Amino acid sequence: MKTAIQTAFGHEMSLAKEAYSRDQLDEAFHLLERAHILGQRYFTTHFISHWWMLKVGIRKTDWREIRGQVLRIIAVIPGYLFGWVPKGNTGGAGVSALKPMPIPDDLATLLKGYNVWTDVTLRVPIWAAISVFIWLGLFA
Repeated sequence: MKTAIQTAFGHEMSLAKEAYSRDQLDEAFHLLERAHILGQRYFTTHFISHWWMLKVGIRKTDWREIRGQVLRIIAVIPGYLFGWVPKGNTGGAGVSALKPMPIPDDLATLLKGYNVWTDVTLRVPIWAAISVFIWLGLFA
């Protein structure tokens, strides 16, 4: 993860957690959406943003958000492996998990040059090689 993106993600998450602790859940969720845009390309940050969205959904007793976030947390794994991360998607249950969305201007500069297919072409061969070694270890 580029340092600038990591720093921006950490900043958005910090602000979101502060808002969450003050019970300002709508503000926290908005900040989590921004963090999601920044972190959806990377496994850990993608998972963390959905985990915190789930926490907001639970605190608000928003069953639609809870269901949506549980499904999205499960989808983080194949999403990471196969590049199933539509650019700009805010990650909430109120939007399609497959819909690309406009990226806010202040975040767009950080994500300039981001291409999902570049990530996929790097990940798939790595995971294929790991799978072959596991298979050989189990069955050879």
